[in-house]
Amino acid sequence: MSPLALGALIGLVTVLVLATGTPVAFALGLVAIAFLLIFEGPIALANLADTLFAGLNDFTLVSIPMFVLMGAAVAASRAGADLYEALARWLWRIPGNLVVANIGACALFAALTGSSPATCAAIGKMGIPEMRKRGFPADLATGAIAAGGTLGILIPPSITMILYGIASETSIGRLFLAGIVPGLLLTGLFALWAVAVSLWRGEKRSSGPGPSLLERVLLLPRVLPFVAVIVGVVWALYGGIATPSEAAGVGAVLCLLLVVLVYRMWRPQELWPIFEATIRESTMILMIIATSVLFGYMLSSLYVTQSIAQWIASLEVNRWVLLFWINILLLVAGCFLPPAAIILMTTPIILPILVNAGFDPVWFGVILTLNMELGLITPPVGLNLFVINGIAPDVPLTTVLKGALPFMLLMVLAMVILCIFPELATWLPDRLMGPRVG
Repeated sequence: MSPLALGALIGLVTVLVLATGTPVAFALGLVAIAFLLIFEGPIALANLADTLFAGLNDFTLVSIPMFVLMGAAVAASRAGADLYEALARWLWRIPGNLVVANIGACALFAALTGSSPATCAAIGKMGIPEMRKRGFPADLATGAIAAGGTLGILIPPSITMILYGIASETSIGRLFLAGIVPGLLLTGLFALWAVAVSLWRGEKRSSGPGPSLLERVLLLPRVLPFVAVIVGVVWALYGGIATPSEAAGVGAVLCLLLVVLVYRMWRPQELWPIFEATIRESTMILMIIATSVLFGYMLSSLYVTQSIAQWIASLEVNRWVLLFWINILLLVAGCFLPPAAIILMTTPIILPILVNAGFDPVWFGVILTLNMELGLITPPVGLNLFVINGIAPDVPLTTVLKGALPFMLLMVLAMVILCIFPELATWLPDRLMGPRVG
């Protein structure tokens, strides 16, 4: 069997195993071990343990549980509700103010947690009922939260970008910087659509007395400390003051302290769920990392990775056509797999091809992340869709998808804009950290 045919078989078997509901980490590990046994025999398993542990032998990985802890602490508090309420008070005169406030709250909360499902849950629990109560249609209310929640993996600090940085051996600080302008661009596009659709549907500007200045200011002491932590973590990373792991550790401790001081969550029964959620999610991510390294080792040992790279290189297509089909591949994969699995499985294969075609790996990290965002609201395995369904079970999935579709098109538009103006992603890291070498 040729390596390309073997690669197709491996892909089919992997999809079938995942379709059974097997957790991603176990699915990747089982498929890798099975093919190594079949094609190389028991001797191939001699390096099994070393390969698994080698995948975790990277000090940068310490930042993952720290950022997860940081997000879990914020998600367990009322920070999301306070962010939403504060923005709603300041934006009350804008058409579609509640939708815009929800999108803004999603962007800020995403920066605090780095988790799209957590952002959907925290902002949506308060935002969706409030928007529907104020007369906003169910499709707009649910679609805005489903799409706004995806900002969690683009705006730094982002666990998705940490994984891409590890898989591609790219500077995580540079990737974080590269996500800031595209994140703001996407947030702005979402907000503009909310205003436009509200005007188109005939919503009038809010009239009458709105929140007083005192009412607007009262919530800021609860919100601004968390924003200050994010700014501090980002500044420490970009200023060269701390490594990602050190910055993540300090950020996690500060968020825990703020949760205790601001929201009075100091009792063991209130803090334990934070640590439990951190252990669960961190273990899941680290197991996926370890088994994806084993999966990559299997592909390389069977000469699948090299054959795919050679085949794509032999096509001699225009580099933009190549990028288009790679994006289609990522989008289809995003319909079935979580971002972590896709990044760790595909990056070692496709990144060398794209670099040879003249694409910047930092810029592509942003494009890849936007693709992962689309996957989070694309059936059948869109995580954010399930979160929205849990918050508003009376809203049909088709209605949620109808509301999310314009936001999905805006994500595609953002990718097109980044292809035309790649400096939107590369200028800030080059400006603050110097031009990338190599």
